[in-house]
Amino acid sequence: MNWLRKFMMGRYGGDQLSMVLLVFSLLLTFIAQLSRLPILAYISYIPLCISIFRILSRNVEKRRMENYKFAMVISPAYSRFTKIQKRVKDSKTHRYFRCPNCKASLRVPKDKGKIVITCPKCNTEFRKKT
Repeated sequence: MNWLRKFMMGRYGGDQLSMVLLVFSLLLTFIAQLSRLPILAYISYIPLCISIFRILSRNVEKRRMENYKFAMVISPAYSRFTKIQKRVKDSKTHRYFRCPNCKASLRVPKDKGKIVITCPKCNTEFRKKT
């Protein structure tokens, strides 16, 4: 196991982009097996090779910059996904409303009847049934 540590010394290693490329390659391989398209199986080697190249690369700064750009591209989708995940998790105890004035998302407790909700951003008051 010490030889692996010595081999990976100074190399970039795995990151989010490499993992996404690996998963994409596996997904393409799986689809190729189901659809019996050999060309798709060959295409699945491209992201796999890119991922292995990135993991074994010694140009750490360039790989870090590539991962940073990938994170900037994927960040809006990731934040939207986490927001939806939080809403689903809170759906039993809270309700979400939009402020009619500034369109901010407001979280209020469920089962409180008709309440007056005050927006913390613009101080607009409105009534809603929770």
